[in-house]
Amino acid sequence: MYAASDLKKNLRIKIDNEPYILTEFNFVKPGKGQALYRCKLKNMISGAQFERTFRSVDVFEPADLQEKKMQYLYEQDGKYCFMDNESYEQILLTAEQVGDARNYLIENIEAEVLLFEDRPLGVTIANFMDLVVTKADPWAKGDSVSGNTKPVTVETGYVLQVPPFIEEGEKIRVDTRTGEYLTRVKD
Repeated sequence: MYAASDLKKNLRIKIDNEPYILTEFNFVKPGKGQALYRCKLKNMISGAQFERTFRSVDVFEPADLQEKKMQYLYEQDGKYCFMDNESYEQILLTAEQVGDARNYLIENIEAEVLLFEDRPLGVTIANFMDLVVTKADPWAKGDSVSGNTKPVTVETGYVLQVPPFIEEGEKIRVDTRTGEYLTRVKD
């Protein structure tokens, strides 16, 4: 159990049998009376956000969250299929649950799936992914008018800006947190 004094940003707690994460936290000590804790909470299932004030005597149950290593298998009709590496059980996640990670998902990669009481909430993938460029416009030497980046499409269908020397078929490293090009990868 957490006491109100344990509250801090990114703490995950359970309220009314739902998992919440604290996105903002302020401690307020009025002249009279007990201390107050003003918090912004985000529901980890629905994404709904709201503000709530807690008193110093309030207690909270920790959210029963676990991360499980799973393997990404395929996408079909906007659903993303992941397989548990131990039990071989498959679960389907929506595009909303997968979030921006869907831009970097290639078959058979390992991912961490966040579960709340065995219900999937989200996916975390590696910070850096090596992806093959499937579409890149040619670059004419000396063409500095168009800027020093060009859009390319990688094997997952994601479009990003890269330096003009990147060509089709090359493998590039992408930062999955920002969606930005990092470097070319030599095989």
